[in-house]
Amino acid sequence: MMDSFIMKDGKKLRRGYTTGSCAAAAAKAAALMLLSGHQLQSVYLPTPAGIGLTLPLHDVELGGDFASCAVVKDSGDDPDVTDGISVYARVEKADAPGIEIRGGAGIGKVTKPGLDQPVGEAAINSTPRKMITGALREVCEDFGRRCGLRVIISAPAGVEIARRTFNPRLGIAGGISILGTTGIVEPMSDEAVVETIRAELSTRRASGREYVLFVPGNFGAEFVKSALGLDPEEAVTVSNFVGDAFSIADELGFKGGLLVGHIGKTAKLAAGLFNTHSRYGDCRAEIFAAHAAMCGAGVETVRAIMGSASADDMLDIAARAGLRSAVMESILGRIDAQLAARPLNLRRGVMAFSKKFGLLGQTEDSGELVRLLREEQ
Repeated sequence: MMDSFIMKDGKKLRRGYTTGSCAAAAAKAAALMLLSGHQLQSVYLPTPAGIGLTLPLHDVELGGDFASCAVVKDSGDDPDVTDGISVYARVEKADAPGIEIRGGAGIGKVTKPGLDQPVGEAAINSTPRKMITGALREVCEDFGRRCGLRVIISAPAGVEIARRTFNPRLGIAGGISILGTTGIVEPMSDEAVVETIRAELSTRRASGREYVLFVPGNFGAEFVKSALGLDPEEAVTVSNFVGDAFSIADELGFKGGLLVGHIGKTAKLAAGLFNTHSRYGDCRAEIFAAHAAMCGAGVETVRAIMGSASADDMLDIAARAGLRSAVMESILGRIDAQLAARPLNLRRGVMAFSKKFGLLGQTEDSGELVRLLREEQ
């Protein structure tokens, strides 16, 4: 178990280590055992984050021309679906000098362009590959040899686990990805979510898509199908990371992006909150109250909105004052201004809805973006 912690939102959370660290550690240990002829119980691995790991080994096998072992993934306090999975490395001697890395059982294969590895390759990302290659070269140098080694990374449970990840949508078939940029898992890492968004957008862009549909979650996906006639399978789920999603889409060369989301999240964009998580602010009541006041609401209406807990309640209060449409038009106008203020080249739009009231309104370019998305789909 890793004994390293961070403080987040006033909580002490334990770090973990990535599948990439597991693969590199298992490969290093297997190479050491193969070249020395002796079994090991643990192995030391430096990580790109500068944190060293001493990891126990499992299922150790040592044959005449191969060695194999596993390292169990520890995600710390991060809610990671791969926590507890065994990542295996089998190292064999090869005829040609150099390090050859292959994917075995439970490691996905890349089926769509735009991901970290080319189509047909095992989904073992660049940083884990560098970690594996570096570790094995170091072992060869320690033994004074110019090695030719073949390492096969596998994770038998990965076939089942991959069904609970974004891999099938991303274009990774048959197993998990071996991931990690630092070797260390930061609990509830924003970076991991943003990188998943980047990967999904990269896949779509590489397939020729020029316009992208964003939804925060399941509510948005249901609405785009029922109300807009768009395929929810084509939507990229962005959670709270609206600003990052638009920025990445722009960076990748998309011509336009449309966010379709519940008013409880989209309203926050009017205040310039492009990460809509509540820890960055919950200004919904203030936004509704300010726009209601600008639309002529009386003091009691404004006070009632400020005392409300949900966006639907705020809309109800505005409706009783005869101002719901005017308030939504005002809020969406402000969202449009906030979108326009971001230094991006792609066209951007936002459509807001609620389960109670349906479509509440949209920013200026949204209708045209819906048309363009339908054409592409």
